[in-house]
Amino acid sequence: MTTTAGTRRVAVPDVRARRGRAWPSRLVGRRLDDRFWGWAGPLAVMLIGGFLRFWHLGRPPWVVFDETYYVKQGASMLKYGYERAIKPELKKPDLLWNSGTTDVWGKNPDFVVHPPVGKWMIGLGEWLFGTDNPFGWRFASAVVGTLSILMIGRIARRLFRSTLLGTTAALLLAIDGQHFVHSRTGLLDVFVMFWALSAFGCLLLDRDQARVRLADRLARSSSTLTDVTGPGGFGPGLGLRPYRLAAGICLGLCAGTKWSGLFFAAAFGLASVMWDVAARRASGSRHWLVTGLFRDGVSGFLQIVPVMFVVYVTSWTGWFRSTDAYNRQWAADHPAHGLAALLPDAARSLIDYHRQMWSFNTTLRTSHAYQSHPWSWLVLGRPTAFDYRSYKLGERGCRFEECSRAVTDLGNPVIWWGGTIAIAVLIVVWLLGRDWRAGAILAGLAGGYLPWFLWAERTIYTFYAVAFGPYVVLGLTMCLGLILGRADASADRRLVGAACAGGVVLLAVVTFAFFYPILSDVLISHRDWVDRMWLPSWI
Repeated sequence: MTTTAGTRRVAVPDVRARRGRAWPSRLVGRRLDDRFWGWAGPLAVMLIGGFLRFWHLGRPPWVVFDETYYVKQGASMLKYGYERAIKPELKKPDLLWNSGTTDVWGKNPDFVVHPPVGKWMIGLGEWLFGTDNPFGWRFASAVVGTLSILMIGRIARRLFRSTLLGTTAALLLAIDGQHFVHSRTGLLDVFVMFWALSAFGCLLLDRDQARVRLADRLARSSSTLTDVTGPGGFGPGLGLRPYRLAAGICLGLCAGTKWSGLFFAAAFGLASVMWDVAARRASGSRHWLVTGLFRDGVSGFLQIVPVMFVVYVTSWTGWFRSTDAYNRQWAADHPAHGLAALLPDAARSLIDYHRQMWSFNTTLRTSHAYQSHPWSWLVLGRPTAFDYRSYKLGERGCRFEECSRAVTDLGNPVIWWGGTIAIAVLIVVWLLGRDWRAGAILAGLAGGYLPWFLWAERTIYTFYAVAFGPYVVLGLTMCLGLILGRADASADRRLVGAACAGGVVLLAVVTFAFFYPILSDVLISHRDWVDRMWLPSWI
């Protein structure tokens, strides 16, 4: 049988219609039909995890660690639209702040080295509950920490096509100590984690939607006996992809919190293009590599990167609207020459501000007791003590000879040590088994973890790892799925697998309960605190 396509005659074998019906199975994969439990499981875990995060959220009732910067800066954003410096005559502004006196700003702007998004989010909680309320300082962190539990549950369900594994991933993130502590602290890194995970979820949705769209267009082409490979053998176009636009928004907010979000954008963008290449190859396109890299890749770039840029620049609106924010009038004092004169003064001032931020962030060498090398992050070599107080018998309710209260940014050892092994397994599964799910998880790890080795000699901390913690959880969850076994495995095989995987999860729950006091500022005996310092480097 033949049919005419323009001036070209295309041979269409009778089998094409049958092949058209095969596109969905080749491109889309298995669909889950347990919609209720797919939501109910992660939602239930989110509610439990959220309760733990909001319970006594105002404890301790003082700023801890880098809250001394970001809590005040969030309040300054609300009042002035940008960050103002503390009055120079105040030598201990935290004492005033902790006592409820939050009017600590002078007349000069402050040089800050991170973009505004995270501070605006902290400021939102302070606007709702007051700048003098520790609950308000930490409200936004608790909200995004809680929501991310549901998100990772839904992401894992889509990734592994398993409601059980999706709920498991949600549970593991809920009981990870590092995620828990950041969800109860007014720092920026939890927002980097949240927006990066949001972008990851959007791109997974885009992957599935693009494959459904491609399969549908190929099937319709087959049913109408037209050339399924399209003009030139490149296959049908996929048009505007709204989840890529959404990912661009999320990545713009991620980079607008900390510049480390840019590395997530690069890793996720590359992964998304590779998914398109694989889809084109599975579709039978003669030029699948060219189509995936250039047709889909360029389209993806144009749908993500400009959106990121617009969102990022928009996050500086408060700085643009001001006249006296830091470096705001730099251009007026430095006349432009050549092509630079084409830029507005505000843009030139912001560019120079970014030059100064880059210099600070890449050259910081101030020694700190809790700085650590990235090699140690996965194995929890040097967790960060956000706060530590010791009391004698009778002080602050201490009933022992000596008591301790601590907020220690310590990941769950079962999750992180097990996750470290899981990462090695994922690398093998990805390279030898070409499992795209392993590659997707490794992309998140690469974007959040590997760039820190470029600046390993600057002052950096283990708590930065919270940004890629969800991908450690996903890696461990995938390995637990491998231990559990396939759904069609023998009953004995599944029973043994369930016992082993369930044992790991149960051990993680018990471990979280054991470490809970030093994660949440609970007053315990000093002996009990020492018992939780498993490694000398944790002290």
